[in-house]
Amino acid sequence: MKIFCIVLSVLFSINSFAQHKKAYQLFDVKGNEVDYNLMLENAFEYDIILFGEIHNNPISHWLRLELTKGIFQEAADNFVLGAEMFEADDQLILDEYFEDLISESNFEAEAKLWNNYKTDYRPIVEYAKENNINFIATNIPRRYAAMVNQGGFEALEKLTDKSFDYIAPLPIDYNPELPGYKKMLEMASMHPHHSENFPKAQAIKDATMAYFIYENFEDENIFLHLNGAYHSNNYEGIVWYLKNLDEELNIMTISTVEQSKIKTLDEKHYGLADFIIAVSQTMTKTY
Repeated sequence: MKIFCIVLSVLFSINSFAQHKKAYQLFDVKGNEVDYNLMLENAFEYDIILFGEIHNNPISHWLRLELTKGIFQEAADNFVLGAEMFEADDQLILDEYFEDLISESNFEAEAKLWNNYKTDYRPIVEYAKENNINFIATNIPRRYAAMVNQGGFEALEKLTDKSFDYIAPLPIDYNPELPGYKKMLEMASMHPHHSENFPKAQAIKDATMAYFIYENFEDENIFLHLNGAYHSNNYEGIVWYLKNLDEELNIMTISTVEQSKIKTLDEKHYGLADFIIAVSQTMTKTY
């Protein structure tokens, strides 16, 4: 009987632990533990929200969709979505799909969708379509970013006038002293396929995303933008370019990090964003 009681006790403890094991934990900029409701409430105080994801992290994708639903339920007609995952020259195809002019199969065949579109981005696209939420393709076409990686910003000057519809206006304001770009330059020096223009290729993406966010933002709106965390971490990248366009913009940033333990935020992540989603390193990846 004693052994039976011990076994029951162990099983109860294991079951209790499983029920309370967290998939993620939210923190504020100073590393204080916060909850999802606080993040959602804060979202309504900002003009633009940059949701920084880890592209293969399912918690990023799930929380982003939940935040979208939460904001839309309150903001409705004043809510706009945008995403790095769609290039500016796909805006027409995206609009045609949202207006039911083309089928989903044609949309998926002709837009330059990421390989993980169906699992990670289709849910938010379909939610936006069903609820008539304006959805903006903000990223520079990858072929133009590749040109910058090969030949610097000057390479873009060879393009035709029509091409400039999909790029932030030239000349691109570029600060090579921003820590994120400096780190990329260090990485480029150790990688045989990356040139000294590697951080400039990142900058043209940041500048273009900021440009299309700002072009589609109106007073009283809330613009939620989806991007890789490195595009807005430490209030650089897209944030820096948005502030160059309008220093009065009120911008909220969210980042995602992976840690061995999520009870507390690793000190190296302090200051990364206004809200930081810590996810276990053992979390299943979407690809």
